Amino acid sequence: MAGGMNILSWWAMAPDRGTREAWRQWATDKHPAAECQGALPGCSHIPMMSLRRMSIGTRLAVESGLILLNDHQADMAIFTSRHGELERTQKILRHLHQEQPLSPTDFAMSVHNTAAGWLTITANNTLPATSLAAGEDSFQQGMIEAQAVLATGSAERVLLVDFDGIVPEVYQPFVPANPFPYAVALLLEGAGSLNCRAVAPVADLCKEPQSLSFLRGWLGSDTEFAVPGPQHGWMWGR
Repeated sequence: MAGGMNILSWWAMAPDRGTREAWRQWATDKHPAAECQGALPGCSHIPMMSLRRMSIGTRLAVESGLILLNDHQADMAIFTSRHGELERTQKILRHLHQEQPLSPTDFAMSVHNTAAGWLTITANNTLPATSLAAGEDSFQQGMIEAQAVLATGSAERVLLVDFDGIVPEVYQPFVPANPFPYAVALLLEGAGSLNCRAVAPVADLCKEPQSLSFLRGWLGSDTEFAVPGPQHGWMWGR
C-alpha cells in the first residue's frame, strides 16, 4: 500500500466491551478467550424504532459509526463485512423452504449494504458510502480502498467500519464462525505514518477477525504488527 494514513479516532463494540478502556485492557491480554458471553453494549445513538429493525451486527456497526461522526466529519464511509446480513438471509431461505410468507422488513434489509444505508439515514448525512466483501480479507481490502481514496484526494477523511454478526448454526460446518458479534470503526485521514506491506502467511493463533487483530496490534506498543490474511499476511508499521 503506497502512501500513509493516520487514525484520527476509533471506536469498537462487542459483548462486554463498550468503552475504549475495555478494549485497551483486552489488547494487553496475551491469551484472549475464544468467546465472549457477556451482554452487548447499548446503542443509545440509534432511535428505538430503527434499532428494532436492525440485525445485531448492523446495530454495532451503525452505533460505532455514529459515535465517530458525532465528533468528527467524514467525507466518505466504507463498510466491510465478510457475512453481512447472513442471519437475515438464512431466515428468508428457511421461510421459503417452509412455504411461509416473507417479512417485508427481512427482504428489504437483506442486502450487504444495509448497515451503510442505516448509517446515512440515522445520521441524516448524505456522505457517499460503499460496502465491500472479500471473505476473510474484507477488512484489509477496505483499508486498501480507504488508502486509495485518501491518496487520490477524493476525500480528506474516510470512515471505515468493519463488522459481523453471528454465523447461523446451519452454516458453521462450512465457514469459521465469528467468536462473537463485533464492530470496529476507524476514522482515517491521509498523510500519516501508518502503512502496510504484504508478507508471508501469518499464523492466526487467536482466530480473530482481521479488524480485531489490527486493533489489538494498533493499541499495543510495537512499531510493527501483523494481521493475517487468507493468501498472505499484512505487516502494518507506524
